[in-house]
Amino acid sequence: MEKVRVRFAPSPTGPLHIGGARSALFNYLLAKKYNGQFIVRIEDTDRERSGIEWEENILQSLRWLGLDWDEGIQVGGEYGPYRQMERLDIYKKYTEKLLDSGQAYYCYCSTEELDNERQELSAKNELPRYLGRCRNLTEGQKAEFEAQGRKPVIRFKVPPGERIVVDDMVRGKVSFESDGVGDFIIVKSDGIPIYNYAVVIDDALMEISHVIRGEEHLSNTPRQVLLYQALGIECPHFAHISLILGKDRSKMSKRHGATSVIQYQKEGYLPEALVNFLALLGWSPDGEEEIFTLEELVKEFDMDRVAKNPAVFDMEKLKWVNGVYIRQADTELIARKAMPYLQEKGYLPNDKDIDWKHLTAQIAIAKKYLSTISEVSDFFQQFFGIEVELEDDNAREILQQEQVPDVVEDFKQKLISLTEIEPSAVKKMLKSITKDLNLGGKKVFQPLRVAVTGKTKGPELHELIPVLGVEACIKRVNSILQQAAR
Repeated sequence: MEKVRVRFAPSPTGPLHIGGARSALFNYLLAKKYNGQFIVRIEDTDRERSGIEWEENILQSLRWLGLDWDEGIQVGGEYGPYRQMERLDIYKKYTEKLLDSGQAYYCYCSTEELDNERQELSAKNELPRYLGRCRNLTEGQKAEFEAQGRKPVIRFKVPPGERIVVDDMVRGKVSFESDGVGDFIIVKSDGIPIYNYAVVIDDALMEISHVIRGEEHLSNTPRQVLLYQALGIECPHFAHISLILGKDRSKMSKRHGATSVIQYQKEGYLPEALVNFLALLGWSPDGEEEIFTLEELVKEFDMDRVAKNPAVFDMEKLKWVNGVYIRQADTELIARKAMPYLQEKGYLPNDKDIDWKHLTAQIAIAKKYLSTISEVSDFFQQFFGIEVELEDDNAREILQQEQVPDVVEDFKQKLISLTEIEPSAVKKMLKSITKDLNLGGKKVFQPLRVAVTGKTKGPELHELIPVLGVEACIKRVNSILQQAAR
């Protein structure tokens, strides 16, 4: 493949959206697969909505995901500056070229006039578009409008009767008719270029080879192609990836789950898991494997396997993927990530007073059952809290079985007499109860699980008991038995 230079160019008008993160990921994967460059630049020409706090959020989110860029904002490079508001002189030079060649012109139409034109076209069931009333103004007409205080925009003169064909890497050949486009604005009355204009100049000057972006940008592409042609610049390869839908097949929104990357970080998702999941939204690997490291994704990724059909955002699938990564992760790493959640709920003291050996032992058990790290507080409440309660009537009935008093008594005696309270020793001790009382495992382990935890399901007892300690186990057993007797 030719030299690959791709870019992710977000507008800093809000946090990094999950759809934007997937676009950034696909660009990153293509660049890394072919030893190319991944560039990040900022499109901040929407001055009213843009904010430095959102820019920081986007950049931090990309770094959290592990999508470090080779060139661009905060990194530098020979094609800068990488923030659009710092490139106004560059755009101005190309605007003058289009004006001098007659491919662009000043438009003085008022908002009211444009609204009336759109309404008239809609009434005729025609596509609303600008019909070019200012295309051929005389110098005198321009002077008259300016004397009225009108500030012109600059429009691109769309050639009539042309067929614009976009050879899209995902969607194949897509055709547009220039007559349906209408002369569009390229520079606003305040001198700030609009997106469709600035993005063409930026991509051209930064030698972007491939433009991978969301499907919603496909309708912008004919305007951009016309600008490339007018400026005598070769178009990059376009690839418009599918929309992300909720499970109900409607547009992804907050009711389907968090929509920004920062929310997933706060909820205790691991960046590696989110990247893995996002890669599978609209791209399918060559095989049945679903768990990939970023390095493996780079190796496997291929634009030929990017689907044009909408991708469905399945929260349960994301939780499953995240759970896999939590179980595979280093226990101390998960303990450190879990610490803020546990401190917030009062399960841990200040950092200086934390017993790390005890905490990591607890996390070693907990991480087997977590789908997000934020769930750790509920897990601790259920299995490490001081106060425990019977889960339900089924748990109560288990403790009312006739063999339970003998099982519990033998358990307490053996637990107290243990010389070491390690998982292997506890496991051996529990098995010895079945031999002493000549009972099947279910008759022993099921009531003991309920007696220790109040629940019928949960962590392995031989792992849980050493973490709880002898004294806490016996207190729990006595408390739960009293509850069962009521």
